[in-house]
Parts: sequence; structure tokens; C-alpha cells
Amino acid sequence: MQPLLNGNTLYQTLKFPQKMAFLGVAALCFVGVAGCRRTHGPDVVATVNGKPIMRSEVEDLYQTNLGESQQQPSKEQADVVRLNVLRTLIDEEILMERAAKLNLTATDEEVDNQINEYKAPYTQEEFNKRLAEKHLTLDDMKRQIRRAKTEEKLFNKEINSKINITDADIAAYYNAHKSEFNLIEPMYHLAQIMVTSVPLPPQQQSINLQNSKATNDSEAKKKIETLHNRLESGEDFGLLAQNFSERPDTASNGGDMGFVSETQLRASPDVYNAIGKLQPGQITEIMPVYDNAHKQVGYAIFKLIDKQAAGQRELNDPRVQQTIRGQLRDARQQLLRNAYLEMLRDEARVENFFAENVFKNGAQ
Repeated sequence: MQPLLNGNTLYQTLKFPQKMAFLGVAALCFVGVAGCRRTHGPDVVATVNGKPIMRSEVEDLYQTNLGESQQQPSKEQADVVRLNVLRTLIDEEILMERAAKLNLTATDEEVDNQINEYKAPYTQEEFNKRLAEKHLTLDDMKRQIRRAKTEEKLFNKEINSKINITDADIAAYYNAHKSEFNLIEPMYHLAQIMVTSVPLPPQQQSINLQNSKATNDSEAKKKIETLHNRLESGEDFGLLAQNFSERPDTASNGGDMGFVSETQLRASPDVYNAIGKLQPGQITEIMPVYDNAHKQVGYAIFKLIDKQAAGQRELNDPRVQQTIRGQLRDARQQLLRNAYLEMLRDEARVENFFAENVFKNGAQ
């Protein structure tokens, strides 16, 4: 039985012109791998499964990241920011492609509903001004909303729906952290909507879902009054906080500040007195916000979610179970989202031309 042709035998069977053509292609691939596996224009900074990410997309987000800062970063600092922006865009594209494969892309109706909610507190002229201040067009905003809603639908299906917190999980956590539920003084579970005229730091890309930010005291006062009226009309505190609150560390969580001790509250007598008059579920009037120099810088509305007296909380307390369940769910969501994105990255074909350029130029 004749052996199969090996590489040398196969090469020898080629005619001379075929040999030369073969060598020519091989040489091109060897000398310039990029020329064989990819071609791209100067405006393409990366591709995800063949789909280009344009330089203009990176620059738009880069400028938004800088905000109104008068201090320009060095070239090295600027490229670090651009690399981070590009990594975000790559991850977003990976998620969008996965969502499209599962038919989970946000619909036009869902996007339009969100736009209308954003526009509600403003006239058309004011809304257009907001877009201009953020260097956004209406199409830009729609694209951002579509991506955010698509990610939400994808994570709900692929991750959140699969998380199951059992009674045994809750009991195990309680037994390991029992001292955390022994309150030495009354605790107040609060939520807050804050509006200020203080400008954002340059590195802060956004503060709420709408990227809504007051720029002076007059705007801040008008905005907080509008929000207070909407709350008194029965609108959801958490949703308004997510969309409009200017405290970035709590806005994404519906304004939830967690539990605040009575000692901490007493440090602000006006706030303590206002909250002390509330029943769970009620909100304060508009309260002034002061900086460390006791200069007024904005306004806030507080909501009392719950109040707990001092003493040991037992496992059978529904509030204890709810707190533990929420903490465990949040931790698992974060872990699974990170793992899920890593898995999708492994499956994707990503070419980051900008990163290669930075490395090449920086290594010289």
C-alpha cells in the first residue's frame, strides 16, 4: 500500500509556475502577517468578528470622558483612556452580537419609550440643549439606550434568571455574619435624589441614565422642584433617582444609600429632624445640600425606606432575610457577569489595531 503524499512529495508534484505562485503567497504572509489575515482602513481601530469599530466612536467617548476639563492629558495618559474606551466598545459589541443571536435586541418602541421618559422634565429646546452639552445627537442617545436595554435583556435571560438563593444560603450567611445584625443604635434605611450645580470631575463619564446635570443653581432648583412634584404625583422614587439624581454612587441603585446610623444623621440636624417625622415610604421636602465649608451647593430629597431599633436581629426577621438575599444576589450577579463576558471574549475574534499601534510605537 502506497503511503499518503507528505508535504515534500506534494510540493514536488507542483509545476514550476505553481511553485512560484505558492512561494509568493507564502512570502507575503510571512513578511506581513497582517496583510494576509486582515485589511483595514486608517479609520478602523478594531474589529469584532469582522465588524469594524471606528476611530470616531472612540474619539466621541474620549471627548465625553474629558468633559469640560481645561487640562489636557499627556499623550500617554490620553492613549490609556482611549485603550479603556476601546475595550468598553469591544465588550459592548461582543454583547450586542450575542443578544442579536438570541433575538434580545431592544426594540424601537422600547428605545422611544425611554427617550420620552428622559424628555419629560424639559421643553424640546431644553432637551436639545442637553444633547448639545453632552456632544450627543438624538441618534447617539438612541444608540446608547438601545445598547443599555439590550444588555439588560441579555443579562436577565442569561444570568439573572439562573440565580437561585436558597433558605440554606441565607442561613449560612446569617450564621457567619450574625454580629452584623446586632444594631447598637437605631438605623435608618434611606434613599436620596440629589441635584447640584457642582461640575463633574473630568474622568466622570456619566452620573445617571439620562446623563442629566444641572450647571447652575437656577437649573438645580428648577430640576429638584420638578422631581419633587413628580414624586408627590406618585412616580417611582427609584426610577427617578436612576434617571436624574446627580449623586453617582447611588443613582444607579435607585438612590439607595443603605442603612445610616442615628449618629451619622444627627451630624446634619435639619436632615435628622426631617427624616424623624417620616413613616417608611414617605419623602422629605426639598433639603439644601452643603459642602465641607458649609456652602450650599445643591438640593436633595430623602426617602425613608425603613427604620430599625437597636438590638439583635434574628434570622426569622423578614428584613434580615431580604437584606441577605439581596447581598447574595448582587454578589453572584457580579461574579457571573464577569465570567460570562470572559467566556464571550474567548469565543469572539477580536483584532485591536489601536493597541498594536500603541505598543509598537511605545516600544521604539
